[in-house]
Amino acid sequence: MNHMSLVLLAIGTARGTNAQGPPETRTFMLRSGSDTIAVEQIQLEPRRVRGEMLYRTANQRWHFDVALDPNGWVISFDSELRLAADPPEREPRQRARLDFVGDSVFVTVNGAAAPSQRIGTQAGAVPFVNPSFGLVELVTRRVARLGSDSVSIPGLAIAGGVTFPIIVKRIPGDSMVLTLGGVVARLAVDKEGAILGGAVAAQGLTIEVSAGVRGGALLAERPDYSAPSGAPYRAEPVKVPTPMGHTLAGTLTLPSGARGPVPAIVTITGSGSQDRDEDLRVVKGYRLFREIADALSRRGIAVLRMDDRGYGESGGDARTATSRDYADDIRAGLAYLRTRPEIDGRRLGLVGHSEGGLIGPLVAGGDSTLKGIVLMAGPAYTGRRILEFQNKYAIDRSPSIPAASRDSALRVAMIAVDSLGRTAPWMKFFLDYDPLVTANQVKVPTLILQGATDRQVTAEQAALLKEAMEKGGNRDVTAMLFPETNHLFLADPSGDPAGYSRLPSGAIRPEVTSALVEWLVRRLRPAATP
Repeated sequence: MNHMSLVLLAIGTARGTNAQGPPETRTFMLRSGSDTIAVEQIQLEPRRVRGEMLYRTANQRWHFDVALDPNGWVISFDSELRLAADPPEREPRQRARLDFVGDSVFVTVNGAAAPSQRIGTQAGAVPFVNPSFGLVELVTRRVARLGSDSVSIPGLAIAGGVTFPIIVKRIPGDSMVLTLGGVVARLAVDKEGAILGGAVAAQGLTIEVSAGVRGGALLAERPDYSAPSGAPYRAEPVKVPTPMGHTLAGTLTLPSGARGPVPAIVTITGSGSQDRDEDLRVVKGYRLFREIADALSRRGIAVLRMDDRGYGESGGDARTATSRDYADDIRAGLAYLRTRPEIDGRRLGLVGHSEGGLIGPLVAGGDSTLKGIVLMAGPAYTGRRILEFQNKYAIDRSPSIPAASRDSALRVAMIAVDSLGRTAPWMKFFLDYDPLVTANQVKVPTLILQGATDRQVTAEQAALLKEAMEKGGNRDVTAMLFPETNHLFLADPSGDPAGYSRLPSGAIRPEVTSALVEWLVRRLRPAATP
């Protein structure tokens, strides 16, 4: 649930060929201070724009191919989405095509034989995907051709499928000011409307543009999973075999100086393919499970954290996997720990965040030997109810969606959800799965942690999980609510996911970490540590 706000109808592109000589190539870099938010490289032809963007904060890599008519109006928009670390030969996570016909857009997802959805828009609409300035340049070039001082161009928000005005004002000299749904960008342009640079002052963002390709700019960074200098534990890279045939890559932190086998925890990431740390680039420095592994290993508890199947260094195919399949991967992690002589297989537990808080009960409901599980922002509602809330919350607060259009925007978003549920196994399972039925079967000690300002898995769901477990006969269930704490367990009075990137710190609230560690120490009983 970390990545479930508005359903993306399309976010990537297909490659084509160029029959008119070498295209012009340029690189856009979107920065926040010294941090690079996104890198985008585009190829320009007279009637086509192709691009590749590494969106670091969303951990996404996407390609797009825009076909244009002689007036610069969009005919089609093809896209392919991959995760940032996916090798180029890996099949896209999502493939989509948008065909623009008059005041309609026809959406075809994942190579279907026919469009799955029609979206009403305005003639001449330009597709808009945050934060692509290669697509924004379609607007600035059109304005330059028109020669007007003030123009309104219809934009189609790919997230949500809503049409909104892009207001453009020319500034004497070589600048344009664009207002996109309440966000104001001032851009330096040449006489043809090509973007030369710019800034989004309210968000502290700058846009740098250079000719040609910047070597290595689109390479994803390799994460560091080693132990901090001087830590009283070691971090060992491991390979975890599974009965399904694939191998999961992970890191096992083992406390130093133990006089016998130690207890251990397996961590479970949230939704969307993620690495073992749950490294969400949208918040600088956020590595939830690295923090938790550090805190627990300093108290004598080993921690196994693994890359999700099909992600990072792990094998397997995530495209057909559901939460039940991910539960099998966690069972494989527990089985692996029981083979390690340094681990006491009788003292094992789980810590799951978001979807991980859904998967944890799936595992614990069938394994009464676990000494404790921790559910961080675990859901109690069906996925359909959760996604409807998340979409409505985002739409109601989006400056690009007029109030009169919000109901229709929500209908469009939920139609897209249902469409995805018919073709994507994970979504199909998630939409209808009732976590309370499984919670009723969990008999092992359980700690439920919940942020009061969580706008993804709302706060009241913690009490519902606790009630379901107690009704099922579980006599050791604790629920804790942390004020001004969001879905990521960061200090956040608002909790709005749209504001995550502006949070001052990616460090978990210390009171959350302390509560988790002390509860697990009491249940898993590690040897005393200095």
